[in-house]
Order: sequence, then C-alpha cells, then structure tokens
Amino acid sequence: MNRRIFLQQTASMSALALLGIQAQANPNAKSVGLQLYTLRNDIQKEGIEKVLAEVAKLGYKKVENFGYGQGKFFGKTPTEYLKILKDNGLEAISGHYLTGRSKAMGNADGLIRNWEKVVDDAAAIGQKYAVIAYLFDDERKPEDYKQLIDQLNKGQEVVKKAGLEFGYHNHDFEFTQKVDGQKPYDLLLKNTNILMEIDLYWVAKANEQAVEYFNNYPGRFPLWHLKDMANTPEKEFAEVGLGSIDFGALFKHAKKAGLKHYFVEQDVCKRPPLESVKISMENIQKAKWG
Repeated sequence: MNRRIFLQQTASMSALALLGIQAQANPNAKSVGLQLYTLRNDIQKEGIEKVLAEVAKLGYKKVENFGYGQGKFFGKTPTEYLKILKDNGLEAISGHYLTGRSKAMGNADGLIRNWEKVVDDAAAIGQKYAVIAYLFDDERKPEDYKQLIDQLNKGQEVVKKAGLEFGYHNHDFEFTQKVDGQKPYDLLLKNTNILMEIDLYWVAKANEQAVEYFNNYPGRFPLWHLKDMANTPEKEFAEVGLGSIDFGALFKHAKKAGLKHYFVEQDVCKRPPLESVKISMENIQKAKWG
C-alpha cells in the first residue's frame, strides 16, 4: 500500500468515526415527547411524513398522537404509520381520543363507539397509553360527569385487555365546575383508578396546585403536558421556559407523582409551531430539571 492510498483510507476512517461520534452526540439528552396536536396545521398542509422528519431533527424521541379515526392515524393505516415512526427513530408512547358522546363530533370513534378497534390499533403501533383528551361543552353537565365515570371504568377494561394503560387529560373546566359540590377532577380521581395525564398549564390557569394532587394521589400521574404561561394579563400559552410556571419546583415531585413520560404541547403558538417546539426542546435540554 503506498502512502497516498494509506492517507486516503485513514482520512476516510476518521471521517466515518467522526460521523459516528456525531450520531451519538449528547447521549445524556433528555427524552422529551411532543403532542402532535401542536403541529396540526403543519400536518394538514405538509403531511405526516415531512412533519415527523422535522420533529425527529429537533431531538424529540417520543410523540403523542391525536385525531385517530376510521382505523387510521393521520390518514395512514397502523402498519404505514408505524413504519414512518420507525424510519424517523420515533415512538408513539400515547394517543389522545374523544369519548364519542358529543354531538359536535357526529359519529366519531371514541370511548363509546368502536373502542375495541381504537385500542387494538393503538396497541398495533406500540402505544403504551390511551388518553381521553377533551370534553366538549355538551359533555359537562353534572349527569354527564356521573355517566362518564361509569364509561371510563368500562373502557379501562378494554384498554387493559389490549395491554395498554388508560388515562384522562385535563383542561381548566374540570377544576372550575362543581358536581354535587365537588370538582369534576376530584370525582374522576375518587371514582376511577385510571391514570391522569396532567396538563400543568391548565392546572395553573385554574389556580390549582399540582403538587397537592401528587401528594393526595401518589403514582396517578405518569404523563405530564408541558407548556408555559406567558407573563401577561391574558396568561396565554408560551414556549417552555419563556413563562411563569416553575417547572423545576414541579419536577422535584416527579417520583411522588409517578412520572414516566412528559410531552411538550402548545395549543396556540404566536410563532411558527415548529419554531415553538424547537424553543421548548432547547430550553428543556438546558434546564436543571426534566
């Protein structure tokens, strides 16, 4: 082997080694999830393939789905969607679903309609959790909450059979309403044993203390939603780290809460959503918590 060939091969091996180092850069990076609802407009315009590729480039490793319907995730069959996830090094840990009770959603799949199919498809893409995401205005009467308790308990049996865990995601109305003198959120905690995906923004917006719930119901909060609250009179949504929520203080109670996964979610963004989730990711990685 002459000197020129030797140097060329050495240079090539050095380049490959450098690429390997870069591919494994920041091995201690926090494993952060993203609720894809944040990017709903981008998904509609550009397609799920392109958006998930961008999400992966930002360093996200986990996603939480939304909008499942008629056996498909973002227009893809479970098999097709799982391949897109794997191609981008992503895992769909959880998924958001509706109850199917609201007239606003017609005959959409949900807790009371095609639930076994919904859950089986969730299991097929590797989801660990199925979460009820939201109650519409016509689902919030006192009798609706009482009925919901029974529906959640029955729905949980289906979820368990599929090997998943069942959860509920809050907004602020579960704290501001009253049913027989109790907050709906408290009723759900007391009368079911489903898990709670706690949205820390909405808890703060309702002037509640998440830590009190962690202490009163230890282990019931394996999933958290992270978005910040702007320092304005409107207290609108903000990127994580750019608002008033003390995430560091909350994460001190993560073990008590039972935290396993947390997801960035920003319902409304003042800047392009991909830019917003990039800022949140960067601030989480720089933070001492998480």
